[in-house]
Order: sequence, then structure tokens, then C-alpha cells
Amino acid sequence: MVDYKNYKVWQKSHDLVIDIYQITSAFPKSEQFNLVSQINRASLSVPTNIVEGCGRETQKEFISTKDSKALLKKIDEIKKMLFSLIKTIKKSL
Repeated sequence: MVDYKNYKVWQKSHDLVIDIYQITSAFPKSEQFNLVSQINRASLSVPTNIVEGCGRETQKEFISTKDSKALLKKIDEIKKMLFSLIKTIKKSL
């Protein structure tokens, strides 16, 4: 079993979680069970998945290269669309 704490990506993502929890603790109480909860859960996703992956006994690929390329293409398209949306919103402010 691999020690996830040795990975720099886990260390940095864990630090980010701590920062996010500190920042969201200052959000209004009315947002504690909605926005804050969602932000906190999302921030935990990366380090938690790294820990889970390191806990596996095998390092099998669960997705084919073809499927991963198709998913990455979709992700890239959505990322570009979101960037464009943010840019448009900023211009309108």
C-alpha cells in the first residue's frame, strides 16, 4: 500500500481543504447547510480520492484509454464554455 502523505499533490490539496474550511467558516450561518456544505465537500474530493486510490491493493485502470480521451475532450469543452461564461458575466458587471 502506498503512503498518500508522501505525494505533494495530496499535501497541497489537503492544505487547500484547510484554507477553504477556514474561509467558509466566516460565511453567514444561513449558508452553512447549503453553499458552505457544498464547497467543503467539493474541496475534500481531491485528497479523499488520492487516499482511496492509494488504499487499493492493485493499480488497475478502471476506464479505457478511449473512454478517458472522450471524457477529457468533454471536460475541456465544458471548461472553455465556463471560462467564456465567466468572462461574459464579468463584462456585464
